[in-house]
Amino acid sequence: MGASFLSAGPTVYVDTSDLDLLAGELRARLLAAAGEHDAGGDAIRALVETEAGVLPEAAREALTDRIAEHAFGLGVLEPLLADDAVEEVMVSGTAPVWIERGGRLERTDVRFARESELREAIERILAPLGRRVDEAEPLCDARLPDGSRVNVVIPPLALDGPSLTIRRFRRRGFTPGDLVANGTVEPAVLDFLARAVRARCTVLVCGGTGSGKTTTLNALSAFIGDGERVVTIEDAAELSLRQPHVIRLEARPPNLEGRGEVTIRRLVRNALRMRPDRIIVGEVRGGEALDLLTALSTGHDGSLSTVHAGSAAEALRRVETLALMAGLGLPHAALREQVADAFDLVVCQARGPDGTRRVVEVAEVVRVAAGPAARGLYAWRDGRGRFRAAMSPPLAARLAAADPPPGALPRPRAASPPAA
Repeated sequence: MGASFLSAGPTVYVDTSDLDLLAGELRARLLAAAGEHDAGGDAIRALVETEAGVLPEAAREALTDRIAEHAFGLGVLEPLLADDAVEEVMVSGTAPVWIERGGRLERTDVRFARESELREAIERILAPLGRRVDEAEPLCDARLPDGSRVNVVIPPLALDGPSLTIRRFRRRGFTPGDLVANGTVEPAVLDFLARAVRARCTVLVCGGTGSGKTTTLNALSAFIGDGERVVTIEDAAELSLRQPHVIRLEARPPNLEGRGEVTIRRLVRNALRMRPDRIIVGEVRGGEALDLLTALSTGHDGSLSTVHAGSAAEALRRVETLALMAGLGLPHAALREQVADAFDLVVCQARGPDGTRRVVEVAEVVRVAAGPAARGLYAWRDGRGRFRAAMSPPLAARLAAADPPPGALPRPRAASPPAA
């Protein structure tokens, strides 16, 4: 489709695909002549004036912007990433790009003209982070400076061309009040969870992919006191706590030689030597579950974490299964006892067909003859939520003892973006 660029003379039509081709050729010439670090805005404009001076001014400006996008940015994805309403960007080869907006998927008219352009965009994402993908290692997870998570899969594993998924990081994290305003959680449920966090209950947030587990975990962290030392451990840093004494740890994958890997399990063990008041593990997904259970069962209460599971009962079984992945051969009965000792509450979150994210279950972890069990306290059913049962006397007494008098409740803090 042609685009009309007006000049002092007659209207000149320049096909946008031709403009993209020219931008790619000039970018390659620019980088070959000057090197990427020297290819600044002035150099780009000078090259455009020299090589494409016959084009009208509007076309030259568009060409300059396209070269800059190809040289430093992510090409055709830049307009999508500039839209704060876009939550996720999904690219598969040269097919149309899909996005998630408001919890729902949308197909866009944006697409990469050539697979080589997509590979160059992937390289520009990974190179500054010290990561790379190739046939020997065709999978890669990374984090952008703004906290956004990136996943890359290339052929031969990706059959239709390189796959790039960018999960955007919200610059201003959701506050507890935002969760209520968005309908994610009812005020009474939030008040209960706030009291539980202040009482140093250990809370496990579960849900499926994209259900908002990390967002809810981050919001609940606002009720942690300013006088506590908090250690956060994540595979890709997303949490943004506002407490003044927060130590942020992030796992590291192996380098190109296969050395230097630092796993979440190793970070959990190390965190116990850092005098933490609370340990927050962004997501439990492997053998680190055993180390976390050990920490929670030996005095490090009040921690928060997330796990992939569809219900509170399933979340407890999932943690038990992940702990078995540590490979120490512990009896199942011993692991179940540790799970029962470690967690106090499980919060289950789900994403509905209309894209809304909502807390659908809150359960208390109780001990039964077979080990831990999830005793439902609250559930969202048929478009409304209600408390189904009272909490146990020990939990009620714990919350009552820790809760300050009315009028003295600390105001929750708003989340802030992570440090670059």
